[in-house]
Amino acid sequence: MSAPRLKRLLAGVCAAGLAAGAPDAGGATGCAEDAILVFDGSGSMAEVGHDISANPRIVDARAAVRRAMPDITPFRDVGLLIYGPGAADACSGIDLRFPPAPDAAPAVIAAVEGLEPAGLTPLAASVDRAAAVLEAGGGPGIVVLVTDGNETCGGRPCALGARLAAERPGLRVHVIGFKVVEDYFSWNSPEADSYDGGETVAKCLADATGGMFVSTDTVDELTRALQVTLGCALIGAAPRRRGAG
Repeated sequence: MSAPRLKRLLAGVCAAGLAAGAPDAGGATGCAEDAILVFDGSGSMAEVGHDISANPRIVDARAAVRRAMPDITPFRDVGLLIYGPGAADACSGIDLRFPPAPDAAPAVIAAVEGLEPAGLTPLAASVDRAAAVLEAGGGPGIVVLVTDGNETCGGRPCALGARLAAERPGLRVHVIGFKVVEDYFSWNSPEADSYDGGETVAKCLADATGGMFVSTDTVDELTRALQVTLGCALIGAAPRRRGAG
């Protein structure tokens, strides 16, 4: 599916969901499932992309997080994992800031606001870590991966997606490509040829687990994508109470 068509689909899903009070993109369980946002903090997030007059990606991503999270976290417990920055080497920066927690919007926003992008992009290892955290918490849950490019640390997202689908059939991984940069150097991304046309190889994760893949380029698009993939019915819904099913 082309990126423009995906964007039209995203807008339609979001509008229909908000207007009708439909369940979240994950299915009929609504917001009972916990979620982890796996957020791109790699060095390329400090770059401006194709339009040199535009903001660095991280600036627009912060704006989208500020807009989206307060609408999400009253209804769903959300955790945060940031990949990229790390003291040891460019691929070791996989930082679970906190597991799923209620009313996590201020904590998510503060972490992203304070993020200084650095390092490479260990997509597979980051999603695998998030999935393990959700499993340890007692449920399959939802992983929402935000990335501006491909795996650059030798991981295999397609193989991981197949394994997660087999071992944790209730887990869904939604992938949001944000101003995706095509990686012309596939030596550190063994599965890079699986997808082309500007798509990230992380799309494998969504395809295998029944999640959504959404291509976004603007603050508005990224905001909507976060609301659709992490959110649930926002009209007529009561905020989630701790301990409620």
